[in-house]
Amino acid sequence: MRLGVLASGSGTILRAILDRGLPVVVVVVDRACGAVEVARGAGVPVEVVERTEFGPSFDRVGYTRRVVEVLTHSAVDLVAMAGFMTILESPLFDAYGGRITNTHPALLPAFKGARAVEAAVEAGVKVTGCTVHIATLDVDDGPILAQEAVEVLPGDTVETLHERIKEVERRLYPGVLDRLVRGDGIPTAKAGPAAMRDER
Repeated sequence: MRLGVLASGSGTILRAILDRGLPVVVVVVDRACGAVEVARGAGVPVEVVERTEFGPSFDRVGYTRRVVEVLTHSAVDLVAMAGFMTILESPLFDAYGGRITNTHPALLPAFKGARAVEAAVEAGVKVTGCTVHIATLDVDDGPILAQEAVEVLPGDTVETLHERIKEVERRLYPGVLDRLVRGDGIPTAKAGPAAMRDER
């Protein structure tokens, strides 16, 4: 199974995926970011589908089609969201419905959206964590593949808590992807209104 990774940030999750030896055939980014160097350092092709418009005139459907063209050109079978910061529209789910994974820094269905870690701290919960799930058109929804709890410690800031969650993500997510690549099965995704996760 050929894996395509969508990333926008430092590339730490991408590095964990690559360190697992998973068959990443292309990395797609929407901006200049650390993930580009991570991919190139591993000899993985990088495609920059740059997003230049962030206002109401942004053609989200057209942009999504460009991303899908890159994925299909690379014969991708499974798409892994790894901190991709542009919400993508229905063309991605038409092409890869049920074969798009995402990791979210909370125990879904709690704390959906871009401010999940901040929301957990503000709510004063004792436990949060991370969730790996099949991405659908609903924000941070879809069949849950794995979850792991992370304790909120006294004195935790958003930054310290998020770093511990990321440590779990970097272990849990590649393990789930490894299982899927080996053919252990992917649940059927649900449909819904357009959004994969909140933009930041």
